[in-house]
Amino acid sequence: MSTPVTTDALASRRADPHPRLSVNQATIKYASLRDALDTVREAGVGAIGTWREPVGEVGLKVAARMVAESGLRVSTHCRGGFFTLPEGAARRAALDDNRRAIEETAVLAAAGAEGSRAVLVLVAGGLPEGSKDLVAARSLVAGALEELVPFALDAGVQLAVEPLHPMYAADRAVVSTLAQALDLAAPFPAAAVGVAVDTFHVWWDPSLSASIARAGAAGRIATYQVCDWVTPLAADPLLSRGYPGEGHVDFGPISAAVASAGYTGDVEVEIFNQAVWDTPAAEVVDRVVRAFAAEVALPA
Repeated sequence: MSTPVTTDALASRRADPHPRLSVNQATIKYASLRDALDTVREAGVGAIGTWREPVGEVGLKVAARMVAESGLRVSTHCRGGFFTLPEGAARRAALDDNRRAIEETAVLAAAGAEGSRAVLVLVAGGLPEGSKDLVAARSLVAGALEELVPFALDAGVQLAVEPLHPMYAADRAVVSTLAQALDLAAPFPAAAVGVAVDTFHVWWDPSLSASIARAGAAGRIATYQVCDWVTPLAADPLLSRGYPGEGHVDFGPISAAVASAGYTGDVEVEIFNQAVWDTPAAEVVDRVVRAFAAEVALPA
């Protein structure tokens, strides 16, 4: 584990934003889309990962204009998924909502600066109510992908299946490892279905390096997201994400594996943490820039 990076240590460092750094909008959750775009741009960061809720607040047409005016690249759009509903009206509604999310992704990526990527991050969904059958739940995810792939291909959008830490298998994501995500993606063209590599969720996996290499060989790394795993865990462990250098993740080997696998896109810092959200957005982005430079060890 690397030595934790303190606030004072970060403040003493001077670092220009890495050219591939992107700030995922979840990191500055309470900023409006306009404020998020302005804050990221003013910090000299070149890219942002957008979220559906802030886009929905202003409407897609206005959001696209804001993105275009910002001059920022769009690295991903978050999030779709939640595919583990049984067949019925609720499942049909969820799939229709994912089609809207695909359309949003295409529009925002087209509005972004050169180098934007039309990537929609997907969270699979947890076990259906009353079920304990993980295999059946994953088959529901596979079925949803099969329905959405033609629509994604037509829109030029890559769906990024994101494995979540196994602690979330019951209620958030029955896809727990990068290997499982790749197995779900395998039947479909890489242009339509890839995977998200998020350090918070996969850092512990003893097969991670092999899975990253497999993903790279298949052209399926849709996004690389970074934040740290901080203990003790919060009451909601999802909020235990920290700035790189605050916790237990060894970013160097993961970044090296992703680079060796051929991924050259933007790298998002995505932090869910109440203390971070309560900090002014400009301070958060400044610290993200410094922590990324100090810890993530990414080639330019």
